[in-house]
Amino acid sequence: MAVACSQQPSQYVQISGFAQGGNYSVKVNLKGVDVPVETIRDTIASLLYRIENTLSGYNKNSLLSRFNAGEVIRPNLMFLDMYRVAYRLWERSGGALDFGAAPLYDAWGFGFRNSTFPTDEEIAELLAKSGMGHLPAELPVNQEGLLDPAVMGYPRLNYNAIAQGYSCDIIANYLYSLGIKDMLVDIGEIWCDGVNPSGEPWAVGLDRPIDRQAGDNQTQYNDVWLSSGKPSGIVTSGNYRKFYVRDGHKYAHTINPRTGYPVQHNLLSATVVSSTNAADSDAVATWCMVVGLQSAQLLILGDPALEGYLVYTDDDGNMHEWSSPGFTIRRE
Repeated sequence: MAVACSQQPSQYVQISGFAQGGNYSVKVNLKGVDVPVETIRDTIASLLYRIENTLSGYNKNSLLSRFNAGEVIRPNLMFLDMYRVAYRLWERSGGALDFGAAPLYDAWGFGFRNSTFPTDEEIAELLAKSGMGHLPAELPVNQEGLLDPAVMGYPRLNYNAIAQGYSCDIIANYLYSLGIKDMLVDIGEIWCDGVNPSGEPWAVGLDRPIDRQAGDNQTQYNDVWLSSGKPSGIVTSGNYRKFYVRDGHKYAHTINPRTGYPVQHNLLSATVVSSTNAADSDAVATWCMVVGLQSAQLLILGDPALEGYLVYTDDDGNMHEWSSPGFTIRRE
């Protein structure tokens, strides 16, 4: 894991590096903090390394990958906590978020494995045997502290919808423990609090939802979200980065785990701000993309901890934006 550290004006420091398949950046105000920046840098790197080796489905040696492969593991506290978070979100979403449906995502080629186009029969078979509905609320760890997937019927788990947001929360909680108030933690998803080096609330560009495949790093910003200076997780989910076309039809990477098929609606992207944590922002953004525009609006408006910004198309293909009352935008 590569890590760099740069000093900014005043007492702001930026720590950056590579983890979880991409770059991360942590900007913090060290005013009143006695811990050396080198210690903070090394601890952040260590925490991200631990997350990678616990929860990554792409790291074949992680606890999650070994569990998914049917291996008996000794789960750490992070592994157990993530499962509890995932189960809570599955219940809360009524199954729109299903972290036990990894075989379903793999079948469409949007999980941890390459796949061919699944048949209706294959989808029905996967729906019948996978999903959080087949799993217990608590992982059955035995008296020796071991977890045997066979006891649960060899499930496979996929935390892609919350892993980066959860990672932001882990890093932010560490920074709070040092007494840091002003921060922006960017690990693909974002958690921010306080103000930036200019003394202004943090501003985050909202990626314009245009079709492009993964690996195309060209970014176009539609608008800019302005924080209020209060704790906020902000995450965007959309169907414009990961998709494929077959027989002239576009298949989005958002799978509805209740039907087993890619979603078909006019919602292009959902940006969700949560005052609770970044994992919730991450999960709810995906939840919005599963249920579509009207249900997403009701979901956001019905929770005082959430604000949202939705980009959608009308029947003529024209792009429109909707934002909740507390979502503050600066037009570019």
